[in-house]
Amino acid sequence: MKKALTVLLVLLLAGSLFAAGASEAAATASENDSPLVAAAKAEGELIVYGSCEEPYLAAACAKFEEMYGIKTVFQRLSTGEVQAKIEEERGNPSADVWFGGTTDPYNVLAAEGFLEPYQAENASHITKSVYKDSEGRWYGIYTGILGIMYNKDEVARLGVDIPQDFADLTDPQYKGLIWTSNYNTAGTAKLIINTVVQKYGHDEGIKYLVDLDKNIHVYTKSGSGPSKNVGTGECVIGLGFLHDGIYQVVDNGYDNIGLVIPSSGTTCEIGATAIFKGAKHPNAAKLWIEFALSPDCVNLAKENGSYQFLVIDNAEQPEIAYEFGLDPSNVIDYDFADATANIKRYVSEVMDALAASGAATGDQTRFQIK
Repeated sequence: MKKALTVLLVLLLAGSLFAAGASEAAATASENDSPLVAAAKAEGELIVYGSCEEPYLAAACAKFEEMYGIKTVFQRLSTGEVQAKIEEERGNPSADVWFGGTTDPYNVLAAEGFLEPYQAENASHITKSVYKDSEGRWYGIYTGILGIMYNKDEVARLGVDIPQDFADLTDPQYKGLIWTSNYNTAGTAKLIINTVVQKYGHDEGIKYLVDLDKNIHVYTKSGSGPSKNVGTGECVIGLGFLHDGIYQVVDNGYDNIGLVIPSSGTTCEIGATAIFKGAKHPNAAKLWIEFALSPDCVNLAKENGSYQFLVIDNAEQPEIAYEFGLDPSNVIDYDFADATANIKRYVSEVMDALAASGAATGDQTRFQIK
């Protein structure tokens, strides 16, 4: 009995020493935290809406949780869906931060007062002023080129030409062969509208989209939707970001996909990150912005099928994008101010013009919303 009591006392003493050691280690770790990290940890949670592709989004959220011990919950939504959700919630957002997706919807929410300004320390690594909002309401993390993808086998089988420019896509030979994204739901589609308006002028740009509609088979909910169907041949020609095409070739083995940078010039997206006004975890949100502008985050992109060019100077560029001939400097001078001020009106005008031309804009099989 005495021996058993002695063993029990030894075990209790060892447990106490272990607990004391663990508490001391935790205290030391806490002491080493910056004020922002400590405040973010105290909040204990972060909710992320992501508009990049889900593998990259998931990897970034997992890395943030691993680095800081902050529970990180994410949901993948198209940029149009996030914009609509935040506008509806009107300053009481159901998420803290936005990660990825084209900046046209970010600029709209910023102008409406739904993004929180934050002066990020890591923004000093952003390479060009165009890659960030002047008031710190969003910061760029990557850039990608808008272009044309096509299925080599189907193009050959059908005997149609490989389109070399946006203007080519209205040719009747492509009737029913083209996929693009829904102007109401996808940031990519909004960039397409702004691109053609800026290239051709307002009236001619909308006329172009009406003419293009005659050859469109499907408008997908997400901007990456067309790229996901080119390799299978269901989509013969797709409009979208060329890094999505690279993913289909490299990661999914569809070496029958060809990529075209439009010959008369194109635009590039700036994929961004931002804090929602009224975020429930404001310090964790600020820490996320610092994280998103660091190699710890952006270098995960190419490891998870996202081959966009990175816009911070201490990151590792995805060499494979250069191997496919992409060049992020080979783009037109995009008018962000016009895009921000007018994109809602442009979307409405395009949809009205399509309806007036006889397009079945209410057909959710063609104009997909889910």
